Amino acid sequence: MQSVPIPDKKQVVEKAKGAFVGLAIGDALGATTEFMTAQEIKLQYGVHDQIIGKGWLYLRAGQVTDDTEMSICIGRAIQKSKGWDLTAVAEEFAAWVGGRPIDVGSTCARGIRNYILHQTLEVAPSRWSAGNGALMRMLPVALYTLGNQDLLAQYVVEQAHITHNNPLSDAACIFFGRLLHETMMGAELFRQLLALTKSFVKEYPDFCYVPYPGKSSAYVVDTVQTVFHFLFSTDNFEDCLVGTVNQGGDADTTGALVGMLAGAVYGVEGIPKRWLKRLDPRVYSEVDALATYLVEHSPALLSLKD
Repeated sequence: MQSVPIPDKKQVVEKAKGAFVGLAIGDALGATTEFMTAQEIKLQYGVHDQIIGKGWLYLRAGQVTDDTEMSICIGRAIQKSKGWDLTAVAEEFAAWVGGRPIDVGSTCARGIRNYILHQTLEVAPSRWSAGNGALMRMLPVALYTLGNQDLLAQYVVEQAHITHNNPLSDAACIFFGRLLHETMMGAELFRQLLALTKSFVKEYPDFCYVPYPGKSSAYVVDTVQTVFHFLFSTDNFEDCLVGTVNQGGDADTTGALVGMLAGAVYGVEGIPKRWLKRLDPRVYSEVDALATYLVEHSPALLSLKD
């Protein structure tokens, strides 16, 4: 079992809160420009930098979509089960779909339906399941497995395969989890995280983002390239997220993912207060509490003192 040393738990919890709140903020901001082109966004908004809702889903200001909601489902499953239970995760997804959410991707919906009808916890491998639907929701797994890379790789792929079974999706899920782990341990953005990303891209050249191709679709490669480009070409949360969501495309998911990573790097204190005030307070409260719970109940951290 591969384990790594953990820094001060309180600092780790704050980074975890930054990641989960950042994910929700990115989702809420990006949902407005989802499916728009960069040119359309510029014509309509100039620069889109306010949480106003609307968009193709006609959201309320501060409302989130499936990116945050499915992440919350996984966090709830871990909390209710007091540990990792893949069936509990699938049950949370099924209950969520049963509540008629405002948005659910087609690949996610198909996988969840297979579980409801056949109790299938792993869909068949498919070239058509290389979307970003498994990647967008993996944050709770990364927080819960903090300090143990082996459990991260196992659990993050298990949750992915409920709906997405594709090598590129798997690789992205594992690596984003690793980036989160390293950030929680205090790794610096432009040193360790950038070096790790360069090594990852060398191993998986599909994800090469320099020069940035400029695509931001739901294809996991386009999503990852967009996140890497804006994460490593900015030095603060606001510029990182604004640049990402003004790219358009699958902007709620690229926004959620870049918000997740930037939130871990810069912390909640780095997120503009005007955005924090606009986020649905019920969502804010739950993701904040789940972030704390997941870190404090991570098996690798349970033996540590505050």
